[in-house]
Amino acid sequence: MKVILLQDVKSQGKKGQIINVSDGYAANFLFPRKLAKPADASALNEVKTKKEAADHRAAVELAEAKATAEKLESIMVKIYATGGTDSRLYGSITSKDIVEALARDHGITIDKRKVLSDEPIRTFGGYIREVKLHAEVTGKIHLTVCEKK
Repeated sequence: MKVILLQDVKSQGKKGQIINVSDGYAANFLFPRKLAKPADASALNEVKTKKEAADHRAAVELAEAKATAEKLESIMVKIYATGGTDSRLYGSITSKDIVEALARDHGITIDKRKVLSDEPIRTFGGYIREVKLHAEVTGKIHLTVCEKK
């Protein structure tokens, strides 16, 4: 009997998969526990529609990430901070500061956890930080830390 899994079932499959199981296993274990439903024509059509919608959403997200990466390549983000005489900052510039400046000056919103940085910025100057926009897309933020007057 063909069934569509409604939840992950150990040693059978993941949610949304269509699998073949014995009639007894389906009737006595999967159906009473609401782990699966019969794979009739309407259920198969519903699974197909959900898969197409998920594929479309993924394609749109990828296109948006590529467009954002192109925008990031062409802009320069300036952050103003106070520092001492030896060009060291009081404190440091974090990914939160970078994301706030990007949203304020250029209107691009990015999650601060997506900004990849090995170490915090503690001196004035120019920097490049990578941003993980999508699983397949990585952008670069060009950043200049200037002294606040």
